[in-house]
Amino acid sequence: MAARDRMIESNLRLVVKIAKRYMNRGLPFLDLIEEGNMGLIKAVERFKLSKECRFSTYATWWIRQSIERALVNQSRTIRLPVHVSDDINKFIKISRELVHKFNREPSVAEIAEAMGVDPSYIRRLMVLVKKTYSIEHPMGENSDYSLIDTIEDTSSVDPSGLIEDLDKFAHVTEWLESLGDNEREILTLRFGLEDREPQTLDTIGRRFGVTRERIRQIEAKSLEKLRKIMEEKELSGPSDAELGLRS
Repeated sequence: MAARDRMIESNLRLVVKIAKRYMNRGLPFLDLIEEGNMGLIKAVERFKLSKECRFSTYATWWIRQSIERALVNQSRTIRLPVHVSDDINKFIKISRELVHKFNREPSVAEIAEAMGVDPSYIRRLMVLVKKTYSIEHPMGENSDYSLIDTIEDTSSVDPSGLIEDLDKFAHVTEWLESLGDNEREILTLRFGLEDREPQTLDTIGRRFGVTRERIRQIEAKSLEKLRKIMEEKELSGPSDAELGLRS
């Protein structure tokens, strides 16, 4: 036990160093360190002297994995200033009105004009909306549109809490390659991965010749697959290739 504790204590600076790379992604710095420490503990428990790599190399993988997993599963509840909360409520109200008026999802420019603000401010509100409101809920009793459909021109939407920062993570390419062609393409379009513009369910549905509900089902199934891949990866640990070892 004493040797284990010494290994942990001697690598705490490594955790801090790695945690700094993930600042400003939605978790406080101290929380990042705490998650990194959990990864460090796993590394200490699973490391074998027979491995042809330094412990720091092995621990780095586990620390990053733990932090990235925390970012993916982080709480989406945030506190907003009163005036911003008021603007969000106004944005939602006007968005509903424009959907009913045009019988389609309004553009950023149309919402901005109706609110009398700059389009860039609307985009910032949209980012906050996706973090604080149920964006899958219909805008009206007889409406086919939801808030999620009004934000095609902004950053990616993450109804499950899995994808939001996924394209920044080191293993995203590997994870996506494990999906079927249609599943991978739908997630890429839906969340604006690979520097693409995020698309709505309706837009993707038209592209594939299916309903928006079918796209939603494929999206949910694909996200669940990614979640299982993440969990399996955490259980198995890093491969020799990921540690830079020759087979």
